[in-house]
Amino acid sequence: MSSFRTVLLVAMLLNLTACGFHALYGPGGNGVAPAANQLALVRIDRIPNRLGQQLRNALLDGITPMGPPSKPRYLLRVSVKESIQELGIRKDETATRANLRLNAKYALYDAITHAELFESKLRAVGSYNILQSDFATLTAEQNVRSRLVRKISDSIRTGLAVHLSAQARAP
Repeated sequence: MSSFRTVLLVAMLLNLTACGFHALYGPGGNGVAPAANQLALVRIDRIPNRLGQQLRNALLDGITPMGPPSKPRYLLRVSVKESIQELGIRKDETATRANLRLNAKYALYDAITHAELFESKLRAVGSYNILQSDFATLTAEQNVRSRLVRKISDSIRTGLAVHLSAQARAP
């Protein structure tokens, strides 16, 4: 029975390659550069305010970990907005829980022609408790904000990698 499962698994994996499945970050075949090589050509524009600075730093770590490109081929512009919604209202009208929401919009441009190549929007939501201690509440809020910034950054990186990989494979 186990040999049958092995044969079945191998057959399924072979079918994946036949249907056009390609590893996103793996070695490129047919002369196509892996996504990491394409991402290394992206220059990330500055994002206003402290939240934007945190997001840009996370993007720099994920997209261009070896430093900014000397001759960028692409330009990434990102805008991010934050909103807090208080939930769990007590009888005395004080909140006990809050949702922090980040909305991001990003667009990839050709660095030479400035033509827009790709655009997308993202949203991430996280919750934290509002406690009696202001310090504990502030710490919880900052923790949620950091996690959401990392989540948005990872989603932008994946979206760009998928787009650039598909663009490189197109005839």
